[in-house]
Amino acid sequence: MSVGVATAGVTIPTEAQRRLTDEPLVAHLGTCSDGRPHVAPVWYRYDGDDVLEIVTTGRKLENLRENPRVALSIQSDEGGDPDWTITLLGTATVVDDEEQSVTARHRIHERYGADPDAYDENVLVRIKIGTANYQTY
Repeated sequence: MSVGVATAGVTIPTEAQRRLTDEPLVAHLGTCSDGRPHVAPVWYRYDGDDVLEIVTTGRKLENLRENPRVALSIQSDEGGDPDWTITLLGTATVVDDEEQSVTARHRIHERYGADPDAYDENVLVRIKIGTANYQTY
């Protein structure tokens, strides 16, 4: 088992960066709603540095507007046996710009093989990664 932790100012390990960009996995986004955790699956795009993008709407977006602190968990497994996992803590910024949201939706939807114009109400959110905990099994 291999474990790596990156904190603010420290680069996420190259292997973890590659894995975040290779396979279109689902991230589980943790936000806060009325003082309680709210976790929901999201598609994402990692820029290879310290920012991860999602596009979302509804409860998740409302939560992020109220409290920008987030947690994300991404895991790759086979038959329930984990191969690797990364947990990211960061701060979200809602980008209320339609043109940037459309561009982000197209990039993210392309990554997941979805219709680029689907979910046209989703808004761009950029998550600045503060800490990362990466583990292989």
